[in-house]
Amino acid sequence: MKGKVYLVGAGPGDPELLTLKAFRLLGSAGVVLHDDLVTPAILELASPAAQILNVGKRCGRRGFSQEQISDLTISYANDGYTVVRLQGGDPLIFGRAAEEIAALRKADVDFEIVPGVTSALGAAATAKVSLTERRVASSVIFTTGHRCDRNSTTAWPVVTAPGAEFRPTVVVYMPTDYASIAKELQGAGWERETPCLLVSSAGTPQETNFLTLLSALPDAPQLSSPRLLIIGAVVKTASVGQTLAAQKFHGAPALCRSVSW
Repeated sequence: MKGKVYLVGAGPGDPELLTLKAFRLLGSAGVVLHDDLVTPAILELASPAAQILNVGKRCGRRGFSQEQISDLTISYANDGYTVVRLQGGDPLIFGRAAEEIAALRKADVDFEIVPGVTSALGAAATAKVSLTERRVASSVIFTTGHRCDRNSTTAWPVVTAPGAEFRPTVVVYMPTDYASIAKELQGAGWERETPCLLVSSAGTPQETNFLTLLSALPDAPQLSSPRLLIIGAVVKTASVGQTLAAQKFHGAPALCRSVSW
């Protein structure tokens, strides 16, 4: 009999943020194929009898190709195993879920998707920031700093009037070129004083944060991966290690400070 594949979201790193279903599947699966960003604390929840293999891909280091990952997943399922394909965050947000789903369907392998807490929500929760706020941000946009086509650009939301209300909150996964992000957003009408929050290793004991303004973003540190960037008025309420809600966002020097907790 064929086995079954579960595409499971591991969340941002804290085992207590796993869904109950993810927790149950980890404890019963015969094979766990995990991404590089899945924390050891979560892998410890796997069955002692499970085969555990890191199939992650990290920038600057060779690993499994996407085709090899899919082939391996399908092979284990065809051998009758219950396979947990464990991905950091949510498998449907900036993962390779679409490619893996297509491969599983082509191979006629039964599969199920178990969502997880994506890192944007984990980072916002620990910083005590609501990504939407009915008075200033009625929507949120998730985008990525990495693309297959390096010549492509992001269609940033255009702000037509200074001080316009209800501009969206923007969350950039894996930001690298801070200068380009700042330049393009300001070119789209975003104010120089727009607050920004950089977050590294969201939801883990190693989480580090850096508050700044859009105008000073090019000078912000390249925090270690995985990292993301939250941009928008909602960042004014951020609480990173101490309460910052009363602090005024009118001077970059007062905000360019790193806080780790």
